[in-house]
Amino acid sequence: MRKRQHRLRLARAAVAAAVLASTGCGAAGHTAPGRQDSRTGSGQPSAAAPAWDTSPDSVAAVGDSITRGFDTCAVLSDCPQSSWATGTDPAVNSLARRLLGASEVTRRSWNHAVTGARMSDLKGQIVEAAVHKPQLVAVMIGANDACRDTVAQMTSVADFRSQFQDALHTLRAKLPAAQVYVASVPNLMRLWSEGRTNPLGKQIWRLGLCPSMLGDADALGAAAAQRRKTVQDRVVAYNAALKEVCAKDVRCRFDDNAVHDYPFGTAQLSRWDWFHPSRDGQAKLAEIAYRVVTAERP
Repeated sequence: MRKRQHRLRLARAAVAAAVLASTGCGAAGHTAPGRQDSRTGSGQPSAAAPAWDTSPDSVAAVGDSITRGFDTCAVLSDCPQSSWATGTDPAVNSLARRLLGASEVTRRSWNHAVTGARMSDLKGQIVEAAVHKPQLVAVMIGANDACRDTVAQMTSVADFRSQFQDALHTLRAKLPAAQVYVASVPNLMRLWSEGRTNPLGKQIWRLGLCPSMLGDADALGAAAAQRRKTVQDRVVAYNAALKEVCAKDVRCRFDDNAVHDYPFGTAQLSRWDWFHPSRDGQAKLAEIAYRVVTAERP
């Protein structure tokens, strides 16, 4: 992570003169839906409580740079106000804003994601998030496990699965009744394909943004194609592991690969690095999360 942070500092200095000023925020948002209280005074589910409450009244987010709103407001910087999970930006209309209403987002949602985090960091983030006793924990992590300096350094599927299991076990020990929304890892191959024609994006990519997928962005030969396919196959395997582990927990919902399968285009990518979601991309992630969390299921 220290290496990544050093690269980000170098990248900021290299491209600051080439980018526009930070964007503002504006647009109308959703009103919060009605909510039901599925808990007893002790914080445990009541005997009549449903397995899943579609209107949780507090949200904690954990994950990586995407959940920090990285590159949505300023060049190569976190912008949590534009986070899909807990942001206040009405143009994004985050999951927390949709569930809680605009006036309650800052009081009843918390963002413990960290730019550069990998699955091995999730347990520690969950420990921090559990302090707030959220009714819903929103998880998006895994891209950095595939985005390494080399393909050989990617997190193994076995380690990824066991680390996720450990994180969920930690959550259950601290918050037995908390609900968990798990987003799939985005399709890194598509992000490379969409962003590789932008000169500014490739300039930043050369400074070390996801080398395993984005390195030598213009290379189309067999070796480069195989390298990218290996990374993408690992992402697919990570998503299978997320689904498998989540399915064993009655209070966990996986997005069934909705984030991975979403057809991100240039409008949904940051105009600074052409890899992270833009505010529009963050809004799409919020829509997916809200749809999964509020879906009625038998």
